[in-house]
Amino acid sequence: MQTNELTSDLLRRLADLHTDGACVLSLFLNLDPSQFGTVPARATEAKALIDEAERRLREADRLSHDQQQSLRGDIERARDYLRSPAFSAEGAHGLALFACSPAGLFETIKLPRPVDTLAVIDDSPWVEPLAELAMRGSWAVLLVNRQTGRMLRGSPDRLVELPPIEDEVHGQHDQGGWSQARYQRSVEKEVHDHLKRTAEVAFRRFRRSPFDRLLLGGPEEILAAMEERLHQYLRERVAGRLKVDVETSTTAEVARAAAPVIEQVDSERERDALERLAEGVNSGGRGAAGLADTIAALNERRVGALLVSEGLSAPGVVCRQCGWVGADALERCPADGGELEQRPDVIERAIELAITQSAEVLVARHHPEAIERHGGIGALLRF
Repeated sequence: MQTNELTSDLLRRLADLHTDGACVLSLFLNLDPSQFGTVPARATEAKALIDEAERRLREADRLSHDQQQSLRGDIERARDYLRSPAFSAEGAHGLALFACSPAGLFETIKLPRPVDTLAVIDDSPWVEPLAELAMRGSWAVLLVNRQTGRMLRGSPDRLVELPPIEDEVHGQHDQGGWSQARYQRSVEKEVHDHLKRTAEVAFRRFRRSPFDRLLLGGPEEILAAMEERLHQYLRERVAGRLKVDVETSTTAEVARAAAPVIEQVDSERERDALERLAEGVNSGGRGAAGLADTIAALNERRVGALLVSEGLSAPGVVCRQCGWVGADALERCPADGGELEQRPDVIERAIELAITQSAEVLVARHHPEAIERHGGIGALLRF
């Protein structure tokens, strides 16, 4: 089963990390089972990753002696971890590792999708590859028939099944007459009680650990009755229905049935955000388009959602002191007067700014042509 240890809270904590001038080592390791399904293959890829990190350190000639020493220690610690029994690829299709000894940071995160093997040295964790994974929201699946309820929850990439909800419901018979009618009413009462209990259990689980969207699966006549009994908070989160056998489907089969429904929901959510962006930009309202205007809104902490074209990169400047980001080649930070550092790509910093102000990050995978009309980047504004 795929493992996903990434959460939006963890991503926000990484994006908001302050290192007081120390450098952060960010490592991403591809563990795609189709390519790295054996221990030797994973070891070879891990060695290549550490070699790249050492090469990047050698090429980083602007680092101070203390920064270089700290990074050498972090690279060695990462090497030891990847060689140790503590590193397990079980259930993971990718791994992210962040290390910064002066900041007390050593974080490893198993990912449910493959990532490009990559080493980055910067003054903050390199979170761009993780933004979309963490922002797809949490999901639950509720499968129900006349006597069984099953609930699974997790992310679009990994669902975990919870204990079932089972009730004894008698079968129907064909004796006829008054006794059959009374028996049938008794059976329907048992079904009603089962659906009511399933709805109550689902809501209790939601209250303990809320989720963003809910999928339903089961016989159509049961699902209509089930949805009526769900608490309003759950009804408003219903995003679609699945066609799976309630009692015999495995967790993997449920996940496969849910995948295209979730993709469709993601596509519709992306299209809706792009339409609202176009409307906001055209009306001069709550929309910013293009790198300069979007980054300005991020600096002002006015962004509710950041939309980015997949693979977009753009040069700009960054203030090391306050984190201000700019698209123009300025020399001094307009916020605190500090010296600005030229960067070949500031999209990562734009994503960091969005995450630290609790803005949603949408990578336009389904409708790339729509975001390209806005220069590849835009934002829905809070005010």
